[in-house]
Amino acid sequence: MDGQARKLIEAFRARYGGEAPPRLWRAPGRVNLIGEHTDYNLGFVLPIALELACWVAAAPSGGDLLRAYSANTGEERAWPAARIAELQPAGDWGDYVAGVAVELARAGYPIRPANLLIDSTVPIGGGLSSSASLEVATALALLDGRPIEPLELARLARRAENQFAGMPCGIMDQYVSIFGRRGCALKIDCRSLESEAVRLPEGVAIVAVNSMVKHALSATAYRDRVEQCRQAVEAIRTKHPEVESLRDARLEHLELVEGVARRRARHVLSENRRVEDFVAACRSGDLQAMGALFVASHRSLAADYEVSCQELDFLVDAALAIPGVYGARMTGGGFGGCTVTLVAPEMVTRFEEAVSRAYWNHFGIEPRLYRCEASAGAAEVSEDEELSNTVISI
Repeated sequence: MDGQARKLIEAFRARYGGEAPPRLWRAPGRVNLIGEHTDYNLGFVLPIALELACWVAAAPSGGDLLRAYSANTGEERAWPAARIAELQPAGDWGDYVAGVAVELARAGYPIRPANLLIDSTVPIGGGLSSSASLEVATALALLDGRPIEPLELARLARRAENQFAGMPCGIMDQYVSIFGRRGCALKIDCRSLESEAVRLPEGVAIVAVNSMVKHALSATAYRDRVEQCRQAVEAIRTKHPEVESLRDARLEHLELVEGVARRRARHVLSENRRVEDFVAACRSGDLQAMGALFVASHRSLAADYEVSCQELDFLVDAALAIPGVYGARMTGGGFGGCTVTLVAPEMVTRFEEAVSRAYWNHFGIEPRLYRCEASAGAAEVSEDEELSNTVISI
């Protein structure tokens, strides 16, 4: 059995007892290669699912409560299973569990009394989608094998984050956590919700660097960017009513947009183009072009979308000065979290040492680094020791 699975089962039994083993569910985090802040504008994104994942062990309980214990925080939350529909946000990690339960109940999946033990290897606040991986793994655990269409599961998990946890994110994180493909990125059309697998070329490694900072203004600024993009669309629609989102807009339309909203829209339009160009570069194995698009994306996020910060800018510039690096950019919502870097495989160790040293010397902070491999999406993990690491797809 996988070491993480065995650890989770032992922890579950120690906390909740019971002879029957719990069922195990795994949902991966993600790193977005390119296509940042385009998802809620119905554009294109290109994430990969990660080996880093949220794991949930779950079993029915004999009482009337839904309990969730986080091994990461050492805290437990509990809610009356029969009153899930009445829950209100509490402003902590439990909102992601409760929000999923609320959405499942509304979708016609009654919530049964159960015990959940959650353990995640996705860094919290690192921009690698710890919240979506928690939502998806929790949803699978609460469904307990009841069938659901994967796309409906993604929509449901997103609603939990939008409406209960209060973050107006797009669907990318939940989508790739469910549909992830080993060895491939997913080009997701966030309007049609169709996707295509894009096999990553040989000769390049992906390394995420966690800045270990998350500035407090991130949540408010995220909502501001959503509103500014809406304002840009409204300005364009005064003469082009056919434009329903920035996905429909063209660069010449930006003449109708004033102030900061114009720069926000310019980033979105140029970033959608970069996703298309990056996919083409992937398919032709053009690592130099892939790297250049990474850098252009970061500069646009820093200047036009203004969601970078000094730590992220430093990590990008430091990476670009290291031999073997093709490109680097911030990834995720911004204002801290991670950068993602394309590196020649034989230079990864040197890159990790050099960027860590540079960051420590400048900020006195030791970053965390993650070598990213494109992983499969969410699944139940079998306990059968003869089928070690077997996954049962949803």
